[in-house]
Amino acid sequence: MLANAAFRASRLSSSLSRVSASAATAAFTASPNPNHESSPPPSPPSSSTAVRHLSDWQSPLSHRAAVRSSAAVAERFERRFSSMDRLPYSIRILLESAIRNCDDFQVKPKDVEKIVDWENTSPKQVEIPFKPARVLLQDFTGVPAVVDLACMRDAMNRLGGDSNKINPLVPVDLVIDHSVQVDVARSENAVQANMEFEFSRNKERFGFLKWGSNAFHNMLVVPPGSGIVHQVNLEYLGRVVFNRDGILYPDSVVGTDSHTTMIDGLGVAGWGVGGIEAEAAMLGQPMSMVLPGVVGFKLSGRLKDGVTATDLVLTVTQILRKHGVVGKFVEFYGEGMGELSLADRATIANMSPEYGATMGFFPVDHVTLQYLKLTGRSDETVAMIESYLRANKMFVDYSEPQTEKVYSSYLELNLEDVEPCISGPKRPHDRVTLKDMKADWHSCLDNNVGFKGFAVPKESQNKVVDFSFHGKPAQLKHGDVVIAAITSCTNTSNPSVMLGAALVAKKACELGLEVKPWIKTSLAPGSGVVKKYFEKSDLQKYLNQLGFNIVGYGCTTCIGNSGDLDEAVAAAISENGTMPLNNIVASAVLSGNRNFEGRVHPLTRANYLASPPLVVAYALAGTVNIDFEKEPIGIGKDGKEVFFRDIWPSNEEIAEVVQSSVLPDMFKGTYEAITKGNPMWNQLSVPSGTLYSWDPTSTYIHEPPYFKDMTMSPPGPYGVKDAYCLLNVGDSITTDHISPAGSIHKDGPAAKYLMERGVDRKDFNSYGSRRGNDEVMARGTFANIRLVNKLLKGEVGPKTIHIPSGEKLSVFDAAMGVKAVISKSFERIHRSNLVGMGIIPLCFKPGEDAETLGLTGHERYNIDLPTSVNEIKPGQDITVTTDNGKSFTCTVRFDTEVELEYFNHGGILPYVIRNLISSKQ
Repeated sequence: MLANAAFRASRLSSSLSRVSASAATAAFTASPNPNHESSPPPSPPSSSTAVRHLSDWQSPLSHRAAVRSSAAVAERFERRFSSMDRLPYSIRILLESAIRNCDDFQVKPKDVEKIVDWENTSPKQVEIPFKPARVLLQDFTGVPAVVDLACMRDAMNRLGGDSNKINPLVPVDLVIDHSVQVDVARSENAVQANMEFEFSRNKERFGFLKWGSNAFHNMLVVPPGSGIVHQVNLEYLGRVVFNRDGILYPDSVVGTDSHTTMIDGLGVAGWGVGGIEAEAAMLGQPMSMVLPGVVGFKLSGRLKDGVTATDLVLTVTQILRKHGVVGKFVEFYGEGMGELSLADRATIANMSPEYGATMGFFPVDHVTLQYLKLTGRSDETVAMIESYLRANKMFVDYSEPQTEKVYSSYLELNLEDVEPCISGPKRPHDRVTLKDMKADWHSCLDNNVGFKGFAVPKESQNKVVDFSFHGKPAQLKHGDVVIAAITSCTNTSNPSVMLGAALVAKKACELGLEVKPWIKTSLAPGSGVVKKYFEKSDLQKYLNQLGFNIVGYGCTTCIGNSGDLDEAVAAAISENGTMPLNNIVASAVLSGNRNFEGRVHPLTRANYLASPPLVVAYALAGTVNIDFEKEPIGIGKDGKEVFFRDIWPSNEEIAEVVQSSVLPDMFKGTYEAITKGNPMWNQLSVPSGTLYSWDPTSTYIHEPPYFKDMTMSPPGPYGVKDAYCLLNVGDSITTDHISPAGSIHKDGPAAKYLMERGVDRKDFNSYGSRRGNDEVMARGTFANIRLVNKLLKGEVGPKTIHIPSGEKLSVFDAAMGVKAVISKSFERIHRSNLVGMGIIPLCFKPGEDAETLGLTGHERYNIDLPTSVNEIKPGQDITVTTDNGKSFTCTVRFDTEVELEYFNHGGILPYVIRNLISSKQ
């Protein structure tokens, strides 16, 4: 996204939203066996811990009417496209959903026809509606979603409506996984200690979510300590095929986390969306999306010995970033598919956001069915899934001749060409092969500050900082590792790389190698299954010996929940707590998916993504400044040099341990246990009412002001007059810039707000954990410490220049709010969030931007729009003028009539409330 200007007019709020609508439920081809149930094994019990799930949902339309509607569209489908054989599998899922939900209102026959004619329509960027089968949340994004639902119920009451109409119409799964931090590491007691810290910080949030799980139908809350949302989705929640009252249809999911795409490895269409889109989907509103192009990615050959799935995904990420796949689906196929385990596929699918695709899709085949059985799905369920998908031409059988599919573009990779590698030091797609790593590191030290540079002067590159660590002498140099974390759903869901890491640890321990005690090592599996197969293989003890004790079951270092470094280490890295360029460039090595500077830890300027076995290897080496092929990784107990090759297991060794240690009963037992909760969760006492009792003193859960002055009459569209520029930013503005999830800076507006309310700095927690409070989140908007705002002329940080006074202020303090954003282009989620908030999204015309138009950001801007929504058309051009005589044309990025209705109502939330109250349903 390139956002060039955000204009002030009224206070920016952090509202999320959703829309209520009905969904027809019918399979577009009848299953030969419609009576089997497809649901996570085992069915969660109805209790305060694992709440009502799936069974309560009823479509507002009758099945008979829905079948009639779908049948009529299906006939037209057959006439227009007699053979599906050449249509990508991922597009078939969109087609099935459109046919099943076609009601000539939310989904119209012309929408189905667009998908049927995908080969011709997708290059034209046509819009289609999509209604996912379910919604997936994690707690950082789930708390504000439940806040919005609770707030909507209150609004319904105030305006005389029925608050019970505010309930999810599709199943919602919420996994609490983002709150655990690595406060305690290298300890046998780390899991319990970190969970106690987690509950002490987040008890109020957790109680609120537990209340929501009882107050709302169709919502399952998976308690803290159960695992990472995407691994739980893969191993337990993913249905592949839904059975709703005898009607079968493909599982599909949107989630409020970008790595929801991991489920694509299971053949379930899923991707990450903004909170606004997710909440709209919860309440039955179709998502508006551009019918995507599909990149066909052919895989051949097999991985060489010593090469991991992580090496493969980093290679794929680099290839796809270069090709350009933003807004597209990537569909994998070819004979190489048979050489990839389901977990390997999920690893590749997980990093779709890093290579820019909406999905990285792997159609269901025999490998998928084997994984379903491994993870405890019943034989009956697996048979039903196969029968349904075969009947609907959604199953790939590589034992049969394959019809060549039509794709928008084509790529190919021979798996034998993949080499061991890592990515960094600041971006996931900056891949470096292991053999080139030392040379690349020295180039990074030399290069100017940037994605591949630290600008360390030659005379300072050998700098050594001596310090005392717990009474013993220690030292740090540029490139030294201070954090080594086996973390993130990307890799912890893959037994091959996890057990590979354990085998590296075993070989290292047997040779007498150790990890330096000041390196913060941690192991955070994505589910309890990992612990079970580590115990079965008898390998956990070797990881413990190197300091990789299990610290918890959830997202940790990958999202910045790495915890504090030891004070002595932190002091050695930075001078007096500051970060001048001549400080030590310390490194983190993690098995995650994102390594943007400032995300993993404020003191690690170099952050490298690596496979779990490589995380252990770099921890042993203690530095990224090493050539593993030529230099020893350490000195063994016999005094001899130990090299990388001495501790690296073969693929055969790994496969043997996986085969003997990863068993179906482990998955069944783990997921039976998580639905029962844990003692701390079960002891949470929450009210039983369907309306939430807001605590005005709470700094975590705050009643938002969205509906205070709301009436039943829509406010109508608005223009912008004499607005000033709030920010002028450049390329690659990400969610991390707009709404950071990490630590709250002690000098920022959010910190001031909390301290004024008696919150000590040690209890700030993170921005992500306080997303249930709109006051904190408004103060956290654009609070990223690495934000580059052109108004500041080179200064980096969450500040801006207040115009016209010229005073330098925090972005929050300078803002009167945002009424419009002008951009060269929008990432889909960001545009839809603006639309959902009733903010005007505008795009410069091709070839133009603030720089080419001579805009400095110091002008006053006028944006003229008609006062009647009927006079505005989706995608129309409008004129923007400035007080110094400049005039230019922009495209209004309300792309559909439905989006214009949201704008007319002031956003999705008011639209929903007014429609529910007016509805006689």
